[in-house]
Amino acid sequence: MAMKKTDLEKNKALKLTHSMKQAHSERFGKGTADMPLDRREQRKLDQAQGLVPFACKLNSELVEALKARAATHPAGMTGLLDELLRRGLAAND
Repeated sequence: MAMKKTDLEKNKALKLTHSMKQAHSERFGKGTADMPLDRREQRKLDQAQGLVPFACKLNSELVEALKARAATHPAGMTGLLDELLRRGLAAND
């Protein structure tokens, strides 16, 4: 069944008001400090710190254990892995 033009316009208005409520944008730059950095900015900051992306495949049990420890580590997953790898490499030397 075809909708009337007025019903279509009402639906458009509802969609618009819903999307505006979802956006919840702050005016005049408020709230920008809370926004996460985009990928390019984060990559530039990481490069400035000398960080390089490194991917590898790990056992799922090991990953769960790392996630549990990283939740309480002050530097997060990256800091935890850095600390554990440095300790492990130093122990083998």
